[in-house]
Amino acid sequence: MIRYARIPTPLGPLLATAEGNKLTGLYFEGGRHAPGISPTWQEDPSHAPLRRCAGQVAAYLEGKREQFDLPLAPSGTPFQQRVWNEIARIPYGATITYAELARRAGSPRSARAAGAATGRNPLSIIVPCHRVVGSGGSLTGYAGGLERKHRLLALEGAAA
Repeated sequence: MIRYARIPTPLGPLLATAEGNKLTGLYFEGGRHAPGISPTWQEDPSHAPLRRCAGQVAAYLEGKREQFDLPLAPSGTPFQQRVWNEIARIPYGATITYAELARRAGSPRSARAAGAATGRNPLSIIVPCHRVVGSGGSLTGYAGGLERKHRLLALEGAAA
């Protein structure tokens, strides 16, 4: 059963989803690729992974946390999983390009595919896809919107 919680933030509401004891999604509500809430889902903000997620996201947005410690279970293709794993390794306050991300994910000629996988990241903020930028550091693409990407990078003191 999928449980969910809406998390209010200064960047707008987030939708967190979990199955069992693992977080499966964190989306900006209304963002590209954000799922609609199914009638079969159960709203349960007190569910442990959802409660922990809300607390850690709040601490991050207050500048009090740089890393997340949550059990994750994102669903995606093997290539998407590789890309998301590499995104998760980008340090707080740093950025890399889509071309570098593709190289790190083992597909150096697949920057566009890495970009598409980045856009499908189901764990926004936690798997910090806002740290992936275009060549030359340009802000391109973000399922939550470029204004949010800019604000997240500014919070981290990242140059973009």
